[in-house]
Amino acid sequence: MDMTEKRLSSQTIYDGRVLHVRCDTVLLPNGRQSLREVADHPGGVAIVAIDEADNVLTVKQYRYVFSRVMEEIPAGKLEPGEAPDDAALRELREETGAVPARFTPLGTLIVSPGCYGEVLHLYLAQELSCGAQSPDADEFLSLVRTPFDEMLRRVLSGEIQDAKTVVGILKVHALRMQGKV
Repeated sequence: MDMTEKRLSSQTIYDGRVLHVRCDTVLLPNGRQSLREVADHPGGVAIVAIDEADNVLTVKQYRYVFSRVMEEIPAGKLEPGEAPDDAALRELREETGAVPARFTPLGTLIVSPGCYGEVLHLYLAQELSCGAQSPDADEFLSLVRTPFDEMLRRVLSGEIQDAKTVVGILKVHALRMQGKV
């Protein structure tokens, strides 16, 4: 069965600095029409950075949408024309001051396919050389180092709720169990 939906028209609702929101009229496989609200995003990167003592580097920052401080692996959005590898190295250096000698792609995540067009590129950074943080002017970050096993426990208990952090930690754990990293 062909489940493809065909866009018939599109209307821009909002065109912001990070998001472009549109409402599309689509033709459904059964011949009826429906609306699809879509938030386009330039894509992003997230990095599981592990130091020589097997600590995961995370950052705490206030997340306005949820009105609280959250702990997350370093991450950020792609700049126009920027390669994901370059963006990940840039974000890691800015948010933590770390530069890795080993840098491994862990694949991509489709964050919320129902309406959100972000593709997130996930990486593992190891053998870190650490310097000073240099966050963006609108970023206020606190660097945290947590033993990997403790971070895994916090992910499994639900204490860590950020999706990219949960997936990154679980993916690295699975790869370790397979002897691949």
